[in-house]
Amino acid sequence: MSLRLCVAGLLGVAALAAGCATTAPAPDAVSAAFAGKSYVLLGEVHDNAAAQRQRLAALTRAVEQGWRPAIAMEQFDRERQGDIERARAERPGDADYLIAQAGGAGAWQWPLYRPVVALALRYDLPLVAANLSRADAGKVVRGGLENLFSVDERTRLGLSGALPDDLVAAQTAVLDRGHCGNFPKAMLPGMLAAQAARDAVMAQVLRPYAQRGAVLIAGNGHVRRDIGVPRWLAADAGKVLSVGYVESPPENGEFDMAVVVPAVDRKDPCLQAKPAG
Repeated sequence: MSLRLCVAGLLGVAALAAGCATTAPAPDAVSAAFAGKSYVLLGEVHDNAAAQRQRLAALTRAVEQGWRPAIAMEQFDRERQGDIERARAERPGDADYLIAQAGGAGAWQWPLYRPVVALALRYDLPLVAANLSRADAGKVVRGGLENLFSVDERTRLGLSGALPDDLVAAQTAVLDRGHCGNFPKAMLPGMLAAQAARDAVMAQVLRPYAQRGAVLIAGNGHVRRDIGVPRWLAADAGKVLSVGYVESPPENGEFDMAVVVPAVDRKDPCLQAKPAG
């Protein structure tokens, strides 16, 4: 049975939702739930530093207590795995050098992710590049899955058939909401295929580490039970723990656990997207 908990992520966060009770300090509660899981998927709101500190605390506790998982990160594109290994060989323990060699500047706020990289290096944990690059995702958007993956690759990824109707409906709603109701419908099939490809690739990179344990560091959308990486780990569903680090209580069933933290003060992109007049 999946663990369904809602955890207050910071002191001072009041009742989160009706029927959602707080528990012991969030990092302890979360790290305790890692036991017996092959795949631990830890989400994020990319610019919420408080949530990322909560996540790091939970992961650090588990590692300090003897767990030695591989750590896969959305922040590294899969083709950068060789750069990661080279950087580790050239300057062991140097997180900044590894990020410079394998991550580049990009759109990621690297100071938020450096502690995760440093944790992996400190304990000599495998560090795995998990993401489908923007360029590869673009190939899928423009030409479909077959524009990037061979027939055999699609079969291995679980992408050989049509996407399930419930996944299409849920991801369509997410895309539409993320684009303030203005998502270009003509792009929808390609965007759905690209999102499925990203999640399937992330699932694939985790599988070789199932015996020792694998952690995924990724956005909340990627770790959601209903639409994310767990869909592509369905054969091992009982061995997956999905933890959302969110700014508001999630819908029922999105995550096994949800750590709710205060929202970052940011501009409303939908207000900015509205036409003048």
